Amino acid sequence: MIAETVCSAVSAAGLGIAAITAYRKRFLAATRLAAYSLVPVALVMTGVVGWLADTAFSMKAWVGFGVLGVAWLLLVTTRAVERRTGGTRKERKAAKAAQREGVAPGASAPSLGQGARPAAQPVQPKAAAPREDFSDIEAILKKHGI
Repeated sequence: MIAETVCSAVSAAGLGIAAITAYRKRFLAATRLAAYSLVPVALVMTGVVGWLADTAFSMKAWVGFGVLGVAWLLLVTTRAVERRTGGTRKERKAAKAAQREGVAPGASAPSLGQGARPAAQPVQPKAAAPREDFSDIEAILKKHGI
């Protein structure tokens, strides 16, 4: 009952301010104020204010909000711990197994047997690579003062 009275008083005050604003020839602002002023009365008429008032003064509702808060806190905590440790146990085991297996597990085994190895090729030293000419790049850099 008190909530409905307060909402009605707020709406009446807002409509009064809108009327004064319209008297001052600021019709757009007056219309906007009138729209905002009608919202509390509309909430009273739809029953939202009564429902909120009943919820605000209900011990059962506050306990429910507390339980929701605890659930949210538990979810956030588990996500933070999961990120810090690198995932769940299953994910860590799968990652370790993938590391052990490698890309091609049988690639290190000889493909021909022991007796069929080809003779080792003598290693020849590589010729020195010809030095590239960077004179044009140096000229561009000098041109720009670098």
